[in-house]
Amino acid sequence: MMESVAVYGLCGCKARSKTRCDARWERTASETAPTSAYSSPARSLGDTGITPLSPSHIVNDTDSSVSEQQVFLVVVAIDFGTTSSGYAYSFTKEPECIHVMRRWEGGDPGVSNQKTPTTILLTPERKFHSFGYAARDFYHDLDPYYATQWLYLEKFAMKLHTTGDLTMDTDLTAANGKKVKALEIFAYALQYFKEQALKELSDQAGSEFENSDVRWVITVPAIWKQPAKQFMRQAAYQAGLASPENSEQLIIALEPEAASIYCRKLRLHQMIELSSKAAVNGYSASDTVGAGFAQAKEHIRRNRQSRTFLVENVIGEIWSELEEGDKYVVVDSGGGTVDLTVHQIRLPEGHLKELYKATGGPYGSLGVDYEFEKLLCKIFGEDFIEQFKIKRPAAWVDLMIAFESRKRAAAPDRTNPLNITLPFSFIDYYKKFRGHSVEHALRKSNVDFVKWSSQGMLRMSPDAMNALFKPTIDSIIEHLRDLFQKPEVSTVKFLFLVGGFAEAPLLQQAVQAAFGDKCRIIIPQDVGLTILKGAVLFGLDPAVIKVRRSPLTYGVGVLNRYVEGKHPPEKLLVKDGTRWCTDVFDKFISADQSVALGELVKRSYTPAKPSQLVIVINIYSAEHDSVSFITDPGVKKCGTLRLDLTGTSGAAVPARREIQTLMQFGDTEIKATAVDIATSKSVKVGIDFLNY
Repeated sequence: MMESVAVYGLCGCKARSKTRCDARWERTASETAPTSAYSSPARSLGDTGITPLSPSHIVNDTDSSVSEQQVFLVVVAIDFGTTSSGYAYSFTKEPECIHVMRRWEGGDPGVSNQKTPTTILLTPERKFHSFGYAARDFYHDLDPYYATQWLYLEKFAMKLHTTGDLTMDTDLTAANGKKVKALEIFAYALQYFKEQALKELSDQAGSEFENSDVRWVITVPAIWKQPAKQFMRQAAYQAGLASPENSEQLIIALEPEAASIYCRKLRLHQMIELSSKAAVNGYSASDTVGAGFAQAKEHIRRNRQSRTFLVENVIGEIWSELEEGDKYVVVDSGGGTVDLTVHQIRLPEGHLKELYKATGGPYGSLGVDYEFEKLLCKIFGEDFIEQFKIKRPAAWVDLMIAFESRKRAAAPDRTNPLNITLPFSFIDYYKKFRGHSVEHALRKSNVDFVKWSSQGMLRMSPDAMNALFKPTIDSIIEHLRDLFQKPEVSTVKFLFLVGGFAEAPLLQQAVQAAFGDKCRIIIPQDVGLTILKGAVLFGLDPAVIKVRRSPLTYGVGVLNRYVEGKHPPEKLLVKDGTRWCTDVFDKFISADQSVALGELVKRSYTPAKPSQLVIVINIYSAEHDSVSFITDPGVKKCGTLRLDLTGTSGAAVPARREIQTLMQFGDTEIKATAVDIATSKSVKVGIDFLNY
């Protein structure tokens, strides 16, 4: 039974006399001792056991994988965000030109539409209908009765972060309360972007553009766990962007890394400096948040029609100030999550090294929306809001659109109130539900800072709007303070504030106030497109990221010599008078360990029994480093290598047959390989977090 078999051997034993062991184990009396809550794979160990020939060691083979890369005509990056998404591309022969996707139809007053909302609409028959503004506007125009039959989903990317037991069968809930498979929705969305991008490329080239000509890059938050990153890759395969057989065609890029790659190209006129340590472009520190960013926004607005960005093949002025070993923080504040990463510069090439593993949390701009919803519940009652969302889903979407545009007008120095239009169906449905008016509810609610306007609007004071931001911004600042306490972060030179939420003046002011005296705070102009443009640059040169931190501990299960008093009694197995400890977790690499791009960890084994016809190596992972046994809490199986040993005569096989096992780290995907040296047979597997 494959599920119950692990790799077993004499890991790390000094005594080498017992190099092979028969797999027919005898149960001892001590095995009746209390056992672990987790079943031991060793108990049903068949004839697939192995013993190590050598300890783990790292092979500095960092260039082999890079040199074999396929040649693509164009790189297309997709920024799949919680609130908004978009794509950009660059032809490999013109890497200095990054083209942002065509202007989207639709849009909201005062809201940039170089991206489109991450919204998707399925027909009542669950077929794909539309995405983005088109989906939202069509859904808005549906008759309320028919709208409840259509499946409308928005802000669904957060589900991958918040689901603890993510699988290929995880469901999403549409606005009408119906369930739909998450993999299906993500695949539909990626297929939409694929078709849009290929059509635009074909129109530009004047001939049909093939998918095989494209290297795809999809951005994900760095703090997403490994199952979520794998889920996005599986959705991309289902959408036809790439295939498991040609996995190199797709890169899963980490958002703060993409931002970091773009920031290294920034020229002085392409950024705003918030910190009090220096003035940029003639603006003093006190002017910067207001006037400096206003100037940048005006510059962006004037250039909105231009979709091509020139990225000079030079290092920007800010970057040129960095010296070998200098550190900087990237704060990627998006719609759903905030990612904090610490990078270190490596000269002369300027390659990036991840110095401290990514941290963060669900502190994106969605938090402000949740606070607004809580405010509505306080005024109108939670029971009404829940019913209204179900009975009038399209009107609820309208209300949140109206709030979004007002949310973007919030600023520290604002004095005039913000008006949020209530849809007529909200006012009408509330009267039917409660028997009195919306105006009556506001008077009775004791919420002083929200008034009713005769034009059918909620009138919020600036302080009331700012209060909606406070919990989310406080969480970001607190997380940053914790990060700055770490020894690795104590001498940071720069803090780059990127992502859509970085446009919020309230967040800018909070970051400046808390950290302006510790480091220089930089915001790129057109900050919402920073990750998208950086992802294109990453696709053009994936080797620019040289060192990452491993998010997990990886290893295999082995047998060690049993040591009385050290090993638990329930792990004891005896064979031919030799006492073995089962289920020992033998680490390949530890969580938070530095891993170079393409780094290989190699291990040699020999079959436990000369007549074995197959070897099964099971791979395990854990989020922490203090793992002793594969049965410890939090240890998960994430891969199986099954190697066929048939095909050689007994004479040709050496007495100690070598089976090399290699794990390749550093990319967002991890690959494992087992090779039978005698026959050159090999088997490969991608680490799998969704199917075990």
